[in-house]
Amino acid sequence: MAKTDGDWKIEAKRLRGKVRKLKERLAGSEPDAAPAQTPAKVKAPLPVSPLAPKSFPALPRIAGVSFAAVAAGVKYQNRTDVMLVSLAPGTAIAGAFTRSSTRAACVLDCQAKLAGPIDARAGAAIVVNSGNANAFTGKAGQRSVDLVTGSVAKALGLPAARVFSSSTGVIGDPLPHDRIIAKVPDLVAALDEGGIEMAARAIMTTDTFPKGAAAEIDGDGGKIRIAGIAKGSGMIAPDMATMLVYIFTDAKIAPKLLQKALSSQVDDTFNAITVDSDTSTSDALILAATGQSAAAPITSLRAGAGAAFVQALHDVMADLAKQVVRDGEGATKFVEVRVTRAASPEDAHKVAMAIANSPLVKTAIAGEDPNWGRIVAAVGKSGAAADRDKLSIRFGDTLVASNGWRAPSYREEDGAAHMKGQELLIQVDLGLGRASRTVWTCDLTHRYIDINADYRS
Repeated sequence: MAKTDGDWKIEAKRLRGKVRKLKERLAGSEPDAAPAQTPAKVKAPLPVSPLAPKSFPALPRIAGVSFAAVAAGVKYQNRTDVMLVSLAPGTAIAGAFTRSSTRAACVLDCQAKLAGPIDARAGAAIVVNSGNANAFTGKAGQRSVDLVTGSVAKALGLPAARVFSSSTGVIGDPLPHDRIIAKVPDLVAALDEGGIEMAARAIMTTDTFPKGAAAEIDGDGGKIRIAGIAKGSGMIAPDMATMLVYIFTDAKIAPKLLQKALSSQVDDTFNAITVDSDTSTSDALILAATGQSAAAPITSLRAGAGAAFVQALHDVMADLAKQVVRDGEGATKFVEVRVTRAASPEDAHKVAMAIANSPLVKTAIAGEDPNWGRIVAAVGKSGAAADRDKLSIRFGDTLVASNGWRAPSYREEDGAAHMKGQELLIQVDLGLGRASRTVWTCDLTHRYIDINADYRS
Protein backbone atom coordinates (compact mmCIF):
# COMPACT_ATOMS: atom_id res chain seq x y z
CA MET A 1 0.00 0.00 0.00
CA ALA A 2 1.34 3.44 -0.92
CA LYS A 3 2.25 5.64 2.03
CA THR A 4 0.02 8.63 2.77
CA ASP A 5 1.28 12.14 3.54
CA GLY A 6 0.73 11.35 7.21
CA ASP A 7 2.89 8.24 6.96
CA TRP A 8 5.71 10.20 5.34
CA LYS A 9 5.54 12.85 8.08
CA ILE A 10 5.82 10.18 10.78
CA GLU A 11 8.76 8.57 8.98
CA ALA A 12 10.50 11.94 8.58
CA LYS A 13 10.01 12.68 12.27
CA ARG A 14 11.47 9.28 13.19
CA LEU A 15 14.52 9.86 11.01
CA ARG A 16 15.09 13.35 12.42
CA GLY A 17 15.06 11.83 15.89
CA LYS A 18 17.67 9.25 14.90
CA VAL A 19 19.88 11.92 13.37
CA ARG A 20 19.58 14.05 16.52
CA LYS A 21 20.57 11.14 18.76
CA LEU A 22 23.50 10.30 16.51
CA LYS A 23 24.74 13.90 16.70
CA GLU A 24 24.45 13.82 20.49
CA ARG A 25 26.56 10.66 20.66
CA LEU A 26 29.15 12.13 18.34
CA ALA A 27 29.31 15.35 20.35
CA GLY A 28 29.62 13.45 23.60
CA SER A 29 26.64 13.74 25.93
CA GLU A 30 28.65 12.92 29.07
CA PRO A 31 29.88 15.99 31.03
CA ASP A 32 33.55 14.97 30.71
CA ALA A 33 33.35 14.08 27.05
CA ALA A 34 35.35 16.28 24.69
CA PRO A 35 32.98 18.63 22.83
CA ALA A 36 32.66 18.27 19.10
CA GLN A 37 34.62 20.96 17.30
CA THR A 38 33.33 22.41 14.07
CA PRO A 39 35.87 23.43 11.45
CA ALA A 40 36.90 27.08 11.49
CA LYS A 41 34.92 29.20 9.06
CA VAL A 42 36.03 31.92 6.71
CA LYS A 43 34.44 35.35 7.08
CA ALA A 44 35.24 38.63 5.39
CA PRO A 45 36.18 41.57 7.63
CA LEU A 46 33.59 44.26 8.27
CA PRO A 47 34.00 47.69 6.65
CA VAL A 48 35.86 50.12 8.92
CA SER A 49 33.68 52.48 10.95
CA PRO A 50 33.47 56.02 9.52
CA LEU A 51 34.25 57.24 13.05
CA ALA A 52 37.53 55.30 13.27
CA PRO A 53 40.81 57.13 13.87
CA LYS A 54 43.05 57.45 10.83
CA SER A 55 45.57 54.97 12.19
CA PHE A 56 46.56 52.95 15.22
CA PRO A 57 48.44 55.26 17.60
CA ALA A 58 52.15 54.96 18.30
CA LEU A 59 52.19 53.39 21.75
CA PRO A 60 55.27 53.43 23.97
CA ARG A 61 56.96 50.19 24.84
CA ILE A 62 56.39 49.30 28.48
CA ALA A 63 59.45 47.72 30.06
CA GLY A 64 58.65 44.23 31.30
CA VAL A 65 55.77 43.59 28.87
CA SER A 66 55.91 41.57 25.65
CA PHE A 67 53.19 40.47 23.24
CA ALA A 68 52.46 37.77 20.69
CA ALA A 69 49.48 36.87 18.52
CA VAL A 70 48.64 33.96 16.24
CA ALA A 71 45.81 32.54 14.16
CA ALA A 72 44.48 29.47 15.95
CA GLY A 73 41.21 28.99 14.06
CA VAL A 74 39.07 29.36 17.18
CA LYS A 75 36.13 30.26 14.95
CA TYR A 76 37.41 31.63 11.67
CA GLN A 77 40.23 30.64 9.36
CA ASN A 78 43.04 33.03 8.50
CA ARG A 79 42.23 35.40 11.33
CA THR A 80 44.61 36.31 14.16
CA ASP A 81 42.52 35.31 17.16
CA VAL A 82 44.73 34.50 20.16
CA MET A 83 47.11 36.85 21.92
CA LEU A 84 49.55 36.35 24.77
CA VAL A 85 51.05 38.93 27.10
CA SER A 86 54.10 38.08 29.20
CA LEU A 87 54.70 40.22 32.30
CA ALA A 88 57.96 40.52 34.21
CA PRO A 89 58.45 39.25 37.77
CA GLY A 90 57.20 41.73 40.34
CA THR A 91 54.28 42.93 38.20
CA ALA A 92 51.28 44.20 40.19
CA ILE A 93 47.88 43.37 38.70
CA ALA A 94 44.43 44.92 39.22
CA GLY A 95 41.13 44.24 37.51
CA ALA A 96 37.51 45.19 36.98
CA PHE A 97 34.91 42.83 35.58
CA THR A 98 31.29 42.52 34.54
CA ARG A 99 28.77 41.96 37.31
CA SER A 100 26.60 39.83 35.05
CA SER A 101 25.10 36.87 36.89
CA THR A 102 26.00 34.70 33.88
CA ARG A 103 29.69 35.63 33.86
CA ALA A 104 31.99 33.60 31.65
CA ALA A 105 34.32 31.01 33.16
CA CYS A 106 37.39 33.12 32.42
CA VAL A 107 35.91 36.10 34.29
CA LEU A 108 35.17 33.98 37.35
CA ASP A 109 38.67 32.54 37.18
CA CYS A 110 40.33 35.97 36.99
CA GLN A 111 38.28 37.25 39.91
CA ALA A 112 39.20 34.23 42.02
CA LYS A 113 42.90 34.61 41.23
CA LEU A 114 42.96 38.33 42.05
CA ALA A 115 41.12 37.67 45.31
CA GLY A 116 43.55 34.96 46.36
CA PRO A 117 47.10 35.10 47.70
CA ILE A 118 49.50 36.90 45.37
CA ASP A 119 53.15 36.05 44.83
CA ALA A 120 54.34 39.42 43.52
CA ARG A 121 57.82 38.02 42.94
CA ALA A 122 56.55 35.78 40.15
CA GLY A 123 55.97 36.86 36.60
CA ALA A 124 52.49 36.80 35.09
CA ALA A 125 50.71 36.34 31.78
CA ILE A 126 47.44 37.12 30.04
CA VAL A 127 46.05 34.90 27.28
CA VAL A 128 43.04 36.01 25.25
CA ASN A 129 41.01 34.46 22.45
CA SER A 130 38.34 35.91 20.22
CA GLY A 131 35.62 33.99 18.38
CA ASN A 132 34.26 32.14 21.41
CA ALA A 133 33.18 33.60 24.77
CA ASN A 134 33.42 30.35 26.75
CA ALA A 135 30.31 31.57 28.57
CA PHE A 136 27.35 29.40 29.64
CA THR A 137 29.44 26.32 28.96
CA GLY A 138 28.98 24.63 32.35
CA LYS A 139 31.84 22.87 34.10
CA ALA A 140 33.50 22.36 30.72
CA GLY A 141 34.12 26.10 30.63
CA GLN A 142 36.31 26.08 33.73
CA ARG A 143 38.10 22.98 32.48
CA SER A 144 38.96 24.83 29.27
CA VAL A 145 40.26 27.79 31.29
CA ASP A 146 42.40 25.49 33.42
CA LEU A 147 43.83 23.72 30.40
CA VAL A 148 44.66 26.91 28.51
CA THR A 149 46.12 28.81 31.47
CA GLY A 150 47.93 25.69 32.65
CA SER A 151 49.55 25.29 29.25
CA VAL A 152 50.73 28.92 29.29
CA ALA A 153 51.97 28.60 32.88
CA LYS A 154 54.03 25.54 31.98
CA ALA A 155 55.46 27.15 28.85
CA LEU A 156 56.51 30.33 30.67
CA GLY A 157 57.48 28.73 33.98
CA LEU A 158 54.79 30.58 35.95
CA PRO A 159 52.47 29.64 38.80
CA ALA A 160 49.05 28.83 37.36
CA ALA A 161 47.53 31.45 39.66
CA ARG A 162 49.47 34.15 37.79
CA VAL A 163 48.02 33.36 34.36
CA PHE A 164 44.84 35.27 33.52
CA SER A 165 42.58 34.58 30.57
CA SER A 166 39.77 36.21 28.64
CA SER A 167 37.47 34.97 25.90
CA THR A 168 35.13 36.92 23.66
CA GLY A 169 32.71 35.84 20.96
CA VAL A 170 29.72 33.53 20.73
CA ILE A 171 28.03 32.49 24.00
CA GLY A 172 27.10 28.87 24.65
CA ASP A 173 29.58 27.08 22.41
CA PRO A 174 32.31 24.95 24.03
CA LEU A 175 35.71 26.58 23.71
CA PRO A 176 37.94 24.61 21.28
CA HIS A 177 40.79 24.87 23.75
CA ASP A 178 42.94 22.32 21.91
CA ARG A 179 43.36 24.81 19.06
CA ILE A 180 44.65 27.44 21.47
CA ILE A 181 46.92 25.06 23.40
CA ALA A 182 48.47 23.86 20.15
CA LYS A 183 49.58 27.43 19.44
CA VAL A 184 51.12 28.18 22.84
CA PRO A 185 54.68 27.26 21.72
CA ASP A 186 54.32 29.59 18.74
CA LEU A 187 53.03 32.38 21.00
CA VAL A 188 55.91 32.04 23.43
CA ALA A 189 58.45 32.01 20.60
CA ALA A 190 56.93 35.16 19.07
CA LEU A 191 56.87 37.32 22.23
CA ASP A 192 57.98 40.85 21.37
CA GLU A 193 57.97 44.12 23.37
CA GLY A 194 56.80 45.90 20.21
CA GLY A 195 53.87 43.62 19.43
CA ILE A 196 51.06 45.55 21.09
CA GLU A 197 49.23 46.50 17.86
CA MET A 198 49.19 42.87 16.74
CA ALA A 199 47.74 41.94 20.13
CA ALA A 200 45.03 44.61 19.76
CA ARG A 201 44.00 43.11 16.43
CA ALA A 202 43.88 39.57 17.82
CA ILE A 203 41.15 40.40 20.34
CA MET A 204 38.73 41.94 17.81
CA THR A 205 35.37 40.30 17.06
CA THR A 206 32.90 42.61 15.31
CA ASP A 207 35.34 45.48 15.87
CA THR A 208 36.33 47.22 12.65
CA PHE A 209 39.58 48.73 13.95
CA PRO A 210 42.09 48.00 16.73
CA LYS A 211 41.98 50.36 19.69
CA GLY A 212 44.97 51.79 21.53
CA ALA A 213 45.80 54.76 23.77
CA ALA A 214 48.78 55.97 25.79
CA ALA A 215 49.97 58.60 28.24
CA GLU A 216 53.23 59.62 29.84
CA ILE A 217 53.92 61.61 33.02
CA ASP A 218 56.92 62.86 34.91
CA GLY A 219 57.38 60.76 38.02
CA ASP A 220 59.78 61.44 40.85
CA GLY A 221 63.07 60.62 39.17
CA GLY A 222 61.88 59.42 35.79
CA LYS A 223 59.08 59.01 33.26
CA ILE A 224 56.05 56.80 33.92
CA ARG A 225 54.41 55.37 30.80
CA ILE A 226 50.95 53.90 30.27
CA ALA A 227 49.72 52.04 27.18
CA GLY A 228 46.41 50.26 26.69
CA ILE A 229 44.42 48.30 24.14
CA ALA A 230 40.74 47.40 24.00
CA LYS A 231 38.12 45.59 22.01
CA GLY A 232 34.45 46.42 21.91
CA SER A 233 31.80 47.18 19.32
CA GLY A 234 28.45 45.66 20.25
CA MET A 235 26.72 44.44 23.42
CA ILE A 236 28.05 47.61 25.05
CA ALA A 237 26.46 49.06 28.17
CA PRO A 238 27.73 50.08 31.59
CA ASP A 239 28.73 47.22 33.89
CA MET A 240 31.21 47.21 32.09
CA ALA A 241 30.16 46.74 28.48
CA THR A 242 31.32 43.50 25.53
CA MET A 243 34.70 44.89 26.30
CA LEU A 244 38.12 43.51 26.89
CA VAL A 245 40.68 46.08 28.04
CA TYR A 246 44.34 45.59 28.89
CA ILE A 247 46.41 48.48 30.22
CA PHE A 248 50.11 48.35 31.03
CA THR A 249 52.36 50.73 32.93
CA ASP A 250 55.93 50.68 34.16
CA ALA A 251 54.97 52.47 37.40
CA LYS A 252 56.17 51.12 40.73
CA ILE A 253 52.96 50.76 42.73
CA ALA A 254 51.57 48.21 45.17
CA PRO A 255 48.69 45.98 44.00
CA LYS A 256 46.14 47.44 46.45
CA LEU A 257 46.96 51.01 45.45
CA LEU A 258 46.88 50.04 41.78
CA GLN A 259 43.43 48.52 42.27
CA LYS A 260 42.25 51.69 44.01
CA ALA A 261 43.51 53.84 41.14
CA LEU A 262 41.73 51.64 38.60
CA SER A 263 38.45 51.34 40.48
CA SER A 264 38.23 55.10 40.97
CA GLN A 265 38.21 55.72 37.21
CA VAL A 266 35.85 53.05 35.88
CA ASP A 267 32.54 54.86 36.43
CA ASP A 268 33.47 57.95 34.44
CA THR A 269 35.03 56.01 31.57
CA PHE A 270 33.97 52.47 30.73
CA ASN A 271 30.75 52.72 32.73
CA ALA A 272 29.82 55.94 30.93
CA ILE A 273 29.41 54.48 27.44
CA THR A 274 26.62 52.58 25.73
CA VAL A 275 26.03 51.30 22.23
CA ASP A 276 22.94 49.15 22.63
CA SER A 277 22.18 48.85 26.39
CA ASP A 278 23.20 45.15 26.49
CA THR A 279 25.72 43.95 29.07
CA SER A 280 28.15 41.17 28.22
CA THR A 281 29.01 37.99 30.10
CA SER A 282 32.70 38.51 29.43
CA ASP A 283 33.77 42.09 30.22
CA ALA A 284 37.24 42.30 31.68
CA LEU A 285 39.67 45.11 32.39
CA ILE A 286 43.15 44.13 33.56
CA LEU A 287 45.76 46.71 34.59
CA ALA A 288 49.36 45.56 35.02
CA ALA A 289 52.20 47.60 36.53
CA THR A 290 55.67 46.15 35.95
CA GLY A 291 57.51 48.52 38.32
CA GLN A 292 60.36 48.99 35.84
CA SER A 293 60.20 52.78 35.55
CA ALA A 294 63.16 54.72 36.92
CA ALA A 295 60.69 56.87 38.86
CA ALA A 296 60.23 56.48 42.59
CA PRO A 297 57.38 54.26 43.82
CA ILE A 298 53.88 55.75 43.94
CA THR A 299 52.72 55.59 47.55
CA SER A 300 49.77 58.00 47.48
CA LEU A 301 47.16 58.88 44.86
CA ARG A 302 46.24 62.24 46.37
CA ALA A 303 49.07 64.48 45.22
CA GLY A 304 52.22 64.72 43.15
CA ALA A 305 53.13 61.81 40.89
CA GLY A 306 50.31 59.68 42.31
CA ALA A 307 47.62 62.19 41.37
CA ALA A 308 49.22 62.68 37.95
CA PHE A 309 49.25 58.92 37.45
CA VAL A 310 45.54 58.67 38.24
CA GLN A 311 44.75 61.46 35.77
CA ALA A 312 46.87 59.84 33.06
CA LEU A 313 45.19 56.50 33.71
CA HIS A 314 41.81 58.21 33.42
CA ASP A 315 42.80 59.76 30.10
CA VAL A 316 43.85 56.39 28.66
CA MET A 317 40.68 54.70 29.89
CA ALA A 318 38.44 57.48 28.57
CA ASP A 319 40.18 57.43 25.19
CA LEU A 320 39.70 53.67 24.86
CA ALA A 321 36.08 53.89 26.03
CA LYS A 322 35.25 56.51 23.42
CA GLN A 323 36.95 54.45 20.72
CA VAL A 324 34.62 51.59 21.61
CA VAL A 325 31.63 53.88 20.99
CA ARG A 326 33.17 55.11 17.73
CA ASP A 327 33.27 51.47 16.65
CA GLY A 328 29.70 50.80 17.73
CA GLU A 329 28.13 48.27 15.40
CA GLY A 330 26.79 50.22 12.43
CA ALA A 331 27.59 53.60 14.02
CA THR A 332 27.82 56.75 11.89
CA LYS A 333 27.49 59.35 14.68
CA PHE A 334 29.41 59.82 17.95
CA VAL A 335 27.13 61.38 20.55
CA GLU A 336 27.91 63.03 23.87
CA VAL A 337 24.96 63.33 26.25
CA ARG A 338 25.56 65.92 28.95
CA VAL A 339 23.06 66.22 31.82
CA THR A 340 23.41 69.08 34.31
CA ARG A 341 21.65 70.43 37.41
CA ALA A 342 20.00 67.14 38.35
CA ALA A 343 18.63 66.62 41.87
CA SER A 344 21.20 63.86 42.55
CA PRO A 345 24.06 62.02 40.83
CA GLU A 346 21.77 58.99 40.50
CA ASP A 347 19.15 61.09 38.71
CA ALA A 348 21.75 62.61 36.41
CA HIS A 349 22.90 59.13 35.45
CA LYS A 350 19.34 57.87 34.92
CA VAL A 351 18.49 60.72 32.56
CA ALA A 352 21.75 60.50 30.62
CA MET A 353 21.41 56.76 30.07
CA ALA A 354 17.71 56.97 29.23
CA ILE A 355 18.58 59.35 26.40
CA ALA A 356 21.67 57.47 25.29
CA ASN A 357 19.87 54.11 25.19
CA SER A 358 16.59 55.24 23.65
CA PRO A 359 16.06 53.51 20.27
CA LEU A 360 13.83 56.42 19.26
CA VAL A 361 16.53 58.97 20.03
CA LYS A 362 19.26 56.89 18.41
CA THR A 363 17.32 56.23 15.19
CA ALA A 364 16.37 59.92 14.92
CA ILE A 365 20.08 60.74 15.18
CA ALA A 366 20.83 58.19 12.46
CA GLY A 367 18.25 59.92 10.26
CA GLU A 368 19.67 63.35 11.15
CA ASP A 369 16.26 64.35 12.49
CA PRO A 370 16.38 66.94 15.35
CA ASN A 371 13.40 65.31 17.03
CA TRP A 372 13.74 66.91 20.44
CA GLY A 373 10.39 65.48 21.52
CA ARG A 374 12.13 62.11 21.84
CA ILE A 375 14.61 63.70 24.28
CA VAL A 376 11.68 64.95 26.34
CA ALA A 377 10.15 61.47 26.32
CA ALA A 378 13.43 59.86 27.41
CA VAL A 379 13.77 62.28 30.33
CA GLY A 380 10.22 61.52 31.38
CA LYS A 381 10.63 57.75 31.33
CA SER A 382 13.99 57.75 33.15
CA GLY A 383 12.52 57.61 36.65
CA ALA A 384 14.50 60.67 37.70
CA ALA A 385 12.99 63.80 39.17
CA ALA A 386 12.13 66.28 36.39
CA ASP A 387 10.02 69.43 36.08
CA ARG A 388 8.67 70.34 32.66
CA ASP A 389 8.91 74.06 33.29
CA LYS A 390 12.52 73.95 34.52
CA LEU A 391 13.87 71.65 31.83
CA SER A 392 15.96 72.93 28.93
CA ILE A 393 17.41 71.07 25.95
CA ARG A 394 20.22 72.03 23.58
CA PHE A 395 21.61 70.49 20.41
CA GLY A 396 25.20 71.65 20.58
CA ASP A 397 24.95 75.29 21.68
CA THR A 398 21.52 75.78 20.12
CA LEU A 399 18.73 76.19 22.69
CA VAL A 400 15.89 73.96 21.55
CA ALA A 401 13.42 73.93 24.43
CA SER A 402 12.96 75.71 27.76
CA ASN A 403 10.27 76.81 30.19
CA GLY A 404 8.07 73.88 29.25
CA TRP A 405 7.95 74.69 25.54
CA ARG A 406 9.94 75.07 22.35
CA ALA A 407 12.34 77.98 22.74
CA PRO A 408 11.12 81.08 20.80
CA SER A 409 14.59 81.47 19.26
CA TYR A 410 14.80 77.89 18.00
CA ARG A 411 14.80 77.23 14.27
CA GLU A 412 14.40 73.70 12.97
CA GLU A 413 17.14 74.25 10.38
CA ASP A 414 19.63 75.00 13.18
CA GLY A 415 18.87 71.70 14.89
CA ALA A 416 19.03 69.86 11.57
CA ALA A 417 22.42 71.42 10.79
CA HIS A 418 23.85 70.11 14.06
CA MET A 419 22.49 66.62 13.37
CA LYS A 420 24.36 66.42 10.08
CA GLY A 421 27.72 66.35 11.85
CA GLN A 422 29.54 63.18 12.95
CA GLU A 423 30.23 64.56 16.44
CA LEU A 424 27.02 65.49 18.25
CA LEU A 425 26.25 67.03 21.64
CA ILE A 426 22.90 66.74 23.41
CA GLN A 427 22.62 68.88 26.54
CA VAL A 428 19.84 68.59 29.09
CA ASP A 429 19.60 70.99 32.04
CA LEU A 430 17.12 69.69 34.61
CA GLY A 431 17.22 72.88 36.72
CA LEU A 432 16.71 70.99 39.98
CA GLY A 433 20.10 70.66 41.68
CA ARG A 434 23.85 70.55 41.18
CA ALA A 435 24.57 67.00 39.99
CA SER A 436 25.81 66.25 36.48
CA ARG A 437 26.65 63.28 34.29
CA THR A 438 28.22 62.84 30.86
CA VAL A 439 27.92 59.66 28.84
CA TRP A 440 28.79 58.72 25.27
CA THR A 441 26.78 56.75 22.75
CA CYS A 442 26.21 56.38 19.01
CA ASP A 443 23.34 56.26 16.58
CA LEU A 444 21.37 53.11 15.72
CA THR A 445 21.35 52.18 12.05
CA HIS A 446 20.15 49.25 9.99
CA ARG A 447 23.75 48.08 9.83
CA TYR A 448 23.48 47.13 13.53
CA ILE A 449 20.71 44.70 12.60
CA ASP A 450 22.72 43.31 9.68
CA ILE A 451 25.73 42.60 11.91
CA ASN A 452 23.78 40.98 14.72
CA ALA A 453 21.29 39.05 12.62
CA ASP A 454 24.04 36.71 11.41
CA TYR A 455 26.54 37.07 14.26
CA ARG A 456 26.85 33.29 14.71
CA SER A 457 27.35 32.54 11.04
